[in-house]
Amino acid sequence: MIIGVDAMGGDFAPAAIVEGVAYAVDDNPKVKLVLVGHKEKISYYLAKNNISNHPNIEIVHAEEVVNMDEKSTVALRKKKNSSITIAAELLRDKKIDAIVSAGHTGAAVAATSVRVRTLPGIERPAISTLMPCVGGHFILADAGANTDCKPENLAQFAILAEAFSKITFGIKEPRIGLLSVGGEEGKGSSLTREAFKILSEMPINFVGNVEGKDIFQKSADVVICDGFVGNVLLKGSEGLAKATMHWLKDAFTQNPLRKAGAMLAKSAFKDLKAIADDEEFGGAPLLGINGICIIGHGSSSPKSIRNAIRVAGEFVEYKINDKIVARLKECNLLEK
Repeated sequence: MIIGVDAMGGDFAPAAIVEGVAYAVDDNPKVKLVLVGHKEKISYYLAKNNISNHPNIEIVHAEEVVNMDEKSTVALRKKKNSSITIAAELLRDKKIDAIVSAGHTGAAVAATSVRVRTLPGIERPAISTLMPCVGGHFILADAGANTDCKPENLAQFAILAEAFSKITFGIKEPRIGLLSVGGEEGKGSSLTREAFKILSEMPINFVGNVEGKDIFQKSADVVICDGFVGNVLLKGSEGLAKATMHWLKDAFTQNPLRKAGAMLAKSAFKDLKAIADDEEFGGAPLLGINGICIIGHGSSSPKSIRNAIRVAGEFVEYKINDKIVARLKECNLLEK
């Protein structure tokens, strides 16, 4: 198995990326890692982590990097020698089995969608991410790859996220809900009303509309929406989690008695923080492309990169794309 790593992608690249790779090569000696990026810079950090001559590490030089403040299309039009574009071409040419990138999300979506293309029956890929909730997690798709969608796209997202749910939760028939402003059929926008009709006729465990106030009570294992709504929900939840920790800190430092209580509850706060810790999974899969791509947070730590590489390997072994295509055929979406 060969996994490509965008060594220049992320706020702390290439230092954090290479450090994560250093951990990953020890995890599975059967996995080969191809680091795509500026050879001289990568080599410096390989030496720093004492893995310069590791037999399972290869460097593919890429002169350019798509910066976080640049448009997604830059990776395709102006920076054809960027690390994410070259990584996508390696995936297209079957020289690697998967990509891990903590760089520009839009560039990763654009490069893989155009260079690698999508699976048959899939018009657009979807970013599927794990969200914490009471009793565990649910999967949100799309979390930001497509701001404008058609009802058919949401139906395809359901199949993509269903496969992700099966590999992650081990659930035979995941409950799939459509994010809307009301639980009753007929509620919502023209997009969700039309998507509801399509999803209702598919051989999936569709539980209908789910509201924002219910999804964190795990009213569904998979929550489907367009990328605009999904990204607002994702970023809003991240912001609320940070604000809540700030409020708790302020509340427990008001006086000496509360500070003492906070010290006694320190382990409980640690457990609370771990619930929303995305480092354990490493990133969100971009499902629907004709390959495997795991997109990490821009501020990914070495631990995140290590786990993203692990997850990429699990997706390859699970043959998730074969299972997605089979389900598309069962749902009569393959030809569509």
